[in-house]
Amino acid sequence: MGTQYDVKSANRPYIVCHMMTSLNGKIAGPFMKLPEIRLADQEYERTNATFQPHAWLCGRVTMEENFTKGHQPELDENALVYPRTDYVAKQNAKMYIVSVDPSGKLGWTQNYVDYMKRPRAHIIEVLTNKVSDAYIAYLQKYEISYIFAGVDRLNCTLAVEKLKSLFEIEVLMLSGGGFINWAFLQEELIDELSIVMAPVTDGEPSTVTLFEKADYLPPKAPVAFSLKSVEPVCDDSIWLRYTVKK
Repeated sequence: MGTQYDVKSANRPYIVCHMMTSLNGKIAGPFMKLPEIRLADQEYERTNATFQPHAWLCGRVTMEENFTKGHQPELDENALVYPRTDYVAKQNAKMYIVSVDPSGKLGWTQNYVDYMKRPRAHIIEVLTNKVSDAYIAYLQKYEISYIFAGVDRLNCTLAVEKLKSLFEIEVLMLSGGGFINWAFLQEELIDELSIVMAPVTDGEPSTVTLFEKADYLPPKAPVAFSLKSVEPVCDDSIWLRYTVKK
């Protein structure tokens, strides 16, 4: 499927962290309402397609803000006890959207997402063992695929290995937020960093940047990158591509 890449491990997809940012590295905030963002967003989609991805992955907060819109799942607290085994509801989908949702909180109402001009994407939930039986039953009701990757905390490495072995995902776009981006970087899972940098900024102190470390993660040394290419795109935006230095 798609383009062949030099993957660090044959057991997982080629992973590109592909993000749109402000000039000061923010991935969300008041700057998103500026008209310049519209053209930058079009370039973000265009450049995303050049990687010929089979899936894109986001954290729970990003999914809730952009797709489930805060909808709460309707849970049956009398649900059966389910084993913590993976559930593949749809194989060979043209596109997948992978939702990192360790505790099982997202309120989906269908098993797919339609986004921009991308192919319809089948939903895969990434869970940990602490998810409730009621939430597993809820996902099965909607025929939403799910995998388990960790007991109490997410094991990113295990998650991406399962995405390849169970769904044959060869190219995975990592699309935020900042905490899930850093979690993948900390586990040395990012092969390439791709940034569409819009010509905007704001000074909002509470919004997240491209990479943010969660408090529960152990310390990690700073990470260096090698510049692969830089390209001016649309009106005053630039497209930066980096590889991670070993």
